[in-house]
Amino acid sequence: MFDRLLSFLKNLPGNGANRRLSADDDPRVAAVALLFHVMDADGIRNEEERKRLKTALTNAYGLKGGELDALMRAGEMADREAVDLYAFTSVIKRHLDEDARAEFIRIMWEVVLADGDLHELEDNLVWRVAELIGIDSRERIALRQQVQKKASEQS
Repeated sequence: MFDRLLSFLKNLPGNGANRRLSADDDPRVAAVALLFHVMDADGIRNEEERKRLKTALTNAYGLKGGELDALMRAGEMADREAVDLYAFTSVIKRHLDEDARAEFIRIMWEVVLADGDLHELEDNLVWRVAELIGIDSRERIALRQQVQKKASEQS
């Protein structure tokens, strides 16, 4: 699951070291904010999810220490301060092509299904994000089914 996240994050624009970290214009921050949001949707944030997210960000951007913490804080703070999903999804839609946006939805499903349970709030959140970034219902459902199938084959 986190190999895809790592690959996705490596390909996001905005990888400059001196950039200001803002969900307004940095798709990395927007993506991290949405991943925090989906991790929290069921009311339980698994610490293992957070550690793996941190590892993926380290590998994707070569970030360590303060730089890594800054991206994590920026994403988490952006998520806490957001009044809606549009602030993040508009940045993602503006910076990513359709294939990359579909891959992001796949990653969201992998995070949602990491604990083996699909909560209705998580399902609804992925649906809303998919709609906002231009991924239709058929593709969103197909992506969920692919992730569920892969998870069941691995267990």
